[in-house]
Amino acid sequence: MYWNAEIECMAVKDLKKLQYNSFKKLIEDLYNNNRFYHDRMKSVGMMPSDLRSLDDVKKLPFMYKDDLRENYPTKLFNVTNRDILRYHASSGTSGKPTIVGYTANDLGYWTEALARSLTSIGIGKDDILQVSYGYGLFTGGLGLHYGAEKIGASVVPTSIGNSERQLEMMQDLGVTVIACTPSYLMHLYGVAVKMGIDFRRDTCLKKAVLGAEPWTEGMRAKFESSMGIRAYDIYGTSEQAGPMFTECEERNGLHICGDIMYVEIIDPDSGEVLEEGEKGEMVVTMLKKEALPLVRFRIRDVTSLIKGECPCGRTSPKISRITGRTDDMLIIRGVNVFPSQIEYTLMRMPQIGDQYMIEVTREDALDDIKIQVEIKPEVFSDRVEDMRVLRANIESELRKSLSIAATVELKAPGELPRFEGKAKRVIDKRKMI
Repeated sequence: MYWNAEIECMAVKDLKKLQYNSFKKLIEDLYNNNRFYHDRMKSVGMMPSDLRSLDDVKKLPFMYKDDLRENYPTKLFNVTNRDILRYHASSGTSGKPTIVGYTANDLGYWTEALARSLTSIGIGKDDILQVSYGYGLFTGGLGLHYGAEKIGASVVPTSIGNSERQLEMMQDLGVTVIACTPSYLMHLYGVAVKMGIDFRRDTCLKKAVLGAEPWTEGMRAKFESSMGIRAYDIYGTSEQAGPMFTECEERNGLHICGDIMYVEIIDPDSGEVLEEGEKGEMVVTMLKKEALPLVRFRIRDVTSLIKGECPCGRTSPKISRITGRTDDMLIIRGVNVFPSQIEYTLMRMPQIGDQYMIEVTREDALDDIKIQVEIKPEVFSDRVEDMRVLRANIESELRKSLSIAATVELKAPGELPRFEGKAKRVIDKRKMI
């Protein structure tokens, strides 16, 4: 099922030609009309006429999040205020937020991308979609809201919080799809258990669209086995527009609308462009963004471009699941550790519940990592020896996965904090010293 088959199934050579033409037009406009990009291109001796093929894109300089902060709030905008229909702002980042503006066309392309994405996972006019992402300055809620309405699905704009009421609405209205963070779905499931609600028996929920934070195949398996749903990954950032791209029914990578966004994967240290299949840092160019153009913006998310054609028939580029970020990577005793690695290991162990916390400390110049994990009720025991053996097994599995030793602290069910928005699972106390 396609929303826009002409674009989604376009021959790869034709898509590349379309991307090049869009790139050329974008660069010419920015060089002539945007002081920031004009100066950036001049600093590397680049002229629009030097862009003769898509391969020449790598000659252009990178753009960084600090560029947005230093030009706060709207100095990078390429249109006047009278052309802006909406503003959003990033959250959860140290320093100043990044302000993002949208013209009518920007909002149209954002909605188009989500219409394609939601259609690709089988959502349509017969569905009722509960949007449990935050509304307001956060882009998640409104993005999914307008995308779902575009394809004719009914929308229940619950936002986050008031979980008991959300579950009642889900039951009363016959909600078939929920869109939220994986952490919130985990929280919602826990609330449902306490209320005596069985998702399989007591709701019509069939699918979940999960994003805004990294999650693993282990979490997918837990959601699906416990709730009887199919879970799909969705990707987006505030800077590019918000949530835009999902997995298709094949669930083997996220399709990128190649006519809207151009993706490169680079080595985060050297900046060199990597080949398909090689994991590195994602760099994006928004080919049609009017208000806030992004050219070779370093997203900091770690992924790879997937080789080969997708069995679904779409020819758009695909990226693999986001496994972490280059700027939230933990370096522990010289070893690079991503929180997603820890989660992947924990979620494979049947004795462990859904909640965990990571704490990093430094004493006498030595880093230490402690991981608090909740144990499932049926496993938790007052027998000291049983808990000692379980803790040792978890520490052993983590050592195999991370290549360093981590201290594990076992917690009783319900003892760790819950999160209704993005989960705050990493406490790096080294930054507080």
